[in-house]
Amino acid sequence: MSIAENLRSVRQRMDAAARAAGRDPGSVLLVGASKMNGADACREAVAAGIDALGENRVQEMTAKLAEHAYDGAPLHFIGHLQRNKVRQVVGRADLIQSAGSLELLEEIQRQAEKLDVVQDVLLEVNIGGEESKSGFSPRALYPAAEAARTFSRVRVRGLMTIPPICREPHGNLPYFEKVAQLYVDIGRNLYDNGFIYLSMGMSDDFEDAIAAGATMVRVGSAIFGHRQYQL
Repeated sequence: MSIAENLRSVRQRMDAAARAAGRDPGSVLLVGASKMNGADACREAVAAGIDALGENRVQEMTAKLAEHAYDGAPLHFIGHLQRNKVRQVVGRADLIQSAGSLELLEEIQRQAEKLDVVQDVLLEVNIGGEESKSGFSPRALYPAAEAARTFSRVRVRGLMTIPPICREPHGNLPYFEKVAQLYVDIGRNLYDNGFIYLSMGMSDDFEDAIAAGATMVRVGSAIFGHRQYQL
């Protein structure tokens, strides 16, 4: 199937999941996770109506920007971001979804000040407490969100999470529900209900994420096909 056909299929599944949860299908944005896919694939997704494109790697993002791969759609950075690469992302990505430490937020602030911009970010939640993943623990999230309010050049728009790998059907649903509650609580108590993005759910579990309240899902292989990794 083509990227456009895959995109239609994903949209249909998203719409069905939203309606089953009593939600407006238009309330959930679709981010195409275009890691390991070339500029032409990104252009196909844009032409087919993708809401945004998301990149995991700074080097790949930079190369595709030079090829105008994202023209016509917002660009999100969705992978782990090292502090020494922040300068390559701030002001170029419309949204950094993976702000998972105060040190990283401080570096984003410094670079945004240099460029005289305000950078939109999501706070990444390590909901499973996995040592291999970045992000704030649920316990650390509230004080981090409070501290983030002091950064004049960083605008927190919501939360993002990647739950642990789960082989059981609907196994990630409890994690999604926990992050959704954090999203509601922090958005109401600290950000005057100004949160707009709850980014969670990927190709294998985005329907459960929508059922739990996601306003944004990140879908890669279900749109672009399985990635061909180079050894």
